[in-house]
Amino acid sequence: MSDDVPGARCSRTGCREVASTDLQWRNPRIHDGTRVKHWVACDAHADFLAQFLSVRGFLLAREPLRADGDAQPPR
Repeated sequence: MSDDVPGARCSRTGCREVASTDLQWRNPRIHDGTRVKHWVACDAHADFLAQFLSVRGFLLAREPLRADGDAQPPR
């Protein structure tokens, strides 16, 4: 995928695909309850990144990325 295509890019290292999933997370040891971080993922990496966050207890939500490419507002 070329860099001139609009849209959010996958957060997986080295991946330049357009993202389709918003992974909302926080590290409770360093972030208070109001802090929500976002990784966005393409279809090929969404499960991998979600599992990475989940096994650490960081994953809060997994949502489709909005059509405008923005992450969902925090819950």
